Amino acid sequence: MSPVRSPLLRTLAAGVRAGVPGAEEEFWLRAEASGTPLVEPDPEGDPGHRLVTLVWRDDPAHPADDVLALVHTVTDRDRHAGDLTPHLMTRLDGTSVWAISHRLRADHRASYQFLPGHGRREELLRTDRPAWRSVLDRAVPDPLNRGLPLPSRDGRHPASVLALPDAPEQPHAGRRPGIPRGASVRTVLDGRGVTVRLPAGHDPERGPYAVAVLMDGEMWGPVLSVGDTFDSLGAEGALPPTVALLVDTMDDRMADLSCNGSFVDWLADTLLPWAAREYGAGLDPARTAIAGQSAGGLTAAFAAFHRPDRFGLALSQSGSFWWPDDTERGSEWLTRQYASGERRPVRLKLEVGAQEWMLVTENRRLRNVLRARGYQVAYEEFNGGHDYACWRGGLASGLAELLSGR
Repeated sequence: MSPVRSPLLRTLAAGVRAGVPGAEEEFWLRAEASGTPLVEPDPEGDPGHRLVTLVWRDDPAHPADDVLALVHTVTDRDRHAGDLTPHLMTRLDGTSVWAISHRLRADHRASYQFLPGHGRREELLRTDRPAWRSVLDRAVPDPLNRGLPLPSRDGRHPASVLALPDAPEQPHAGRRPGIPRGASVRTVLDGRGVTVRLPAGHDPERGPYAVAVLMDGEMWGPVLSVGDTFDSLGAEGALPPTVALLVDTMDDRMADLSCNGSFVDWLADTLLPWAAREYGAGLDPARTAIAGQSAGGLTAAFAAFHRPDRFGLALSQSGSFWWPDDTERGSEWLTRQYASGERRPVRLKLEVGAQEWMLVTENRRLRNVLRARGYQVAYEEFNGGHDYACWRGGLASGLAELLSGR
């Protein structure tokens, strides 16, 4: 475990050693008032970095033997390498404070949680898939974090979000009071769940509306409340009145979202015409965006290639462009299709996290191919990982960029 690096915690430790009355209680009052994590100047003096210290307050009735700090992607990298030891927190002697520090770029954003451990450390540090799933099932948010939490699904606890001062703003991520609100309609189409998010003041006769199709609708709808984002964008005029179609894909993601022509044809030939009939959604590909994350990002870019007659705009977030990576078909299949196929009349926005060590190279390669082929493509690398804490901001700005024609 790394030594305590935070100047604030060193001051606390010195006060406790000196027997200063109320030193620890004063620290926790300050942390509660200002919120956590602790963000301090870079110890190396670089204004482009910060020292970020996560703190956990032990439960005196059930003290932990160890505490794991789970910072999205930062911890995942070590978990993939089979060693979670660097993410064990240090307990300050004579206090209830557990802490761990990371030196991060000042534009970093990530979700994070804690897992207090009781018992054998070896069990807490297991990295096999069943053990990791158990970690994610039990991990809890930071009770002193004052930011907008990141909800989860499947009964898991929400996560907290650390967003350093230079991280891109996310003004449309939460519910804004006092603005016109749209309505959500949950339905089943051909046996597949779909949530339709209608803009404020929606009237089918006022169409045709712009259209946004989102993969993983189970996450974006009931969990992340993306309707609030559409309402906020609409109220600001950053997005034209848009019918959003949130398509359930999480039950069988790799079947649906692995460049599956049949699935994309269903979106193009069944979902979109149905939305046009029922809700006045437009069928102009230049005003129809498809968006997804990870395998959904791969599918969004594939939809624009496979059915440009329906999907003229595509937003790929952290797209899995390594697919399929097997001996029979090779890797980066979609990139090769864009490189060799006839150029489609589509616009694309690609974004990927600078911390996504398994995806950055492939996303850059697709960007280069698209530019070489003359496609209209915007590309962005955010300082974060494979994380809805980052994607919910990028979804808002990406859809606004594509559907507003900017």
